Amino acid sequence: MHLNPYGEYAVRLAVDIVNSPPADGEEFERRCLAAGMSDDTVAMHTDLARAEVFFEEWLGVVDAPTHEQRALALNALLAQTSAYPRLTNHADDGWHLHYRDPDLPLADVVRALVSVGTALHLVGRGMHRLGRCSANDCDRVYADFSRTGRQRYCGTACSNRDAVRRHRAKATAPAS
Repeated sequence: MHLNPYGEYAVRLAVDIVNSPPADGEEFERRCLAAGMSDDTVAMHTDLARAEVFFEEWLGVVDAPTHEQRALALNALLAQTSAYPRLTNHADDGWHLHYRDPDLPLADVVRALVSVGTALHLVGRGMHRLGRCSANDCDRVYADFSRTGRQRYCGTACSNRDAVRRHRAKATAPAS
């Protein structure tokens, strides 16, 4: 048996989807497959509108101002995906745990994976490891998988641009 690393791949999928929403159901399916979901899961009925509603709800977890409010928002998502963990070998790739009922539409599978994955990410790495980019001109979401746990930007472009802005502001500031 192997334990699925739901935390990382599911959270990375969520960040990817909210930062660059898919144009249609086929693109959503392709991106779910690219993120590591199995063919038999993605082949189920895709309701992109339901998935979009979930990701809007998930942004409430990202944007929660305190750890307690983040936990409440995530607990509400987890309550909507309640299912007992179950062993499965559905893709003949080894026994592993699923945190969802079988034969769900893709939007519901994603809701379960991302909700559980986010919970595992936050309790395993820290409640602060999810947020919005700190650059003034960016509101993209990031999930912090760094060793230090101090990520503040969605990527190096925003980090570098903000560092240059701070450097220039310091260089032009009047000497005191």
